[in-house]
Amino acid sequence: METAATPAANGLTFRDATDADVDTLVELIESAYRGDASRAGWTTEADILEGQRTDPEGVLQVIKSTDSRLLTVERDGQVVACCQLEHRGDHAYFGMFAVSPALQGAGLGKVIITEAERRARETWGVTEMHMTVISVRNDLIAWYERRGYRRTGRMTPFPYGDERFGIPQRDDLQFELLVKELA
Repeated sequence: METAATPAANGLTFRDATDADVDTLVELIESAYRGDASRAGWTTEADILEGQRTDPEGVLQVIKSTDSRLLTVERDGQVVACCQLEHRGDHAYFGMFAVSPALQGAGLGKVIITEAERRARETWGVTEMHMTVISVRNDLIAWYERRGYRRTGRMTPFPYGDERFGIPQRDDLQFELLVKELA
């Protein structure tokens, strides 16, 4: 995986996160999904989950893992997005995807996911990208479907009772596996 900063389209720079990025990335991820600040964007989970989305330990674990990278995206020296890429044999896992709520809806996510797929394919030679999405997130799933991901119908339970993943406001939460073939 490339570790040096790589300039890309739209004035974005992609690089692997470092320990020094942990607090900034936790703040970004929380702002994209939880609390009132997340309502400025369209990816909010504030109506279905309260509490935290991640914590410094979880972010640091991704950064330190030998099979995982936390791709950090900057514009004009400011962190504006991130995503996790994890090598899992013949496929890569895509997760911890967050775009600053103020920048959502402007096409930034499309650029980032395309770059993440390219890096996973070129670095690890994987043929598929996998991700899990809370199954009631219909708008988000539809967005991923427009990017070529397909619903598999394979569900895993939400970790009710483990507040590290949030405090559910509904009793029907589960994760669905989405998969994309990488050409």
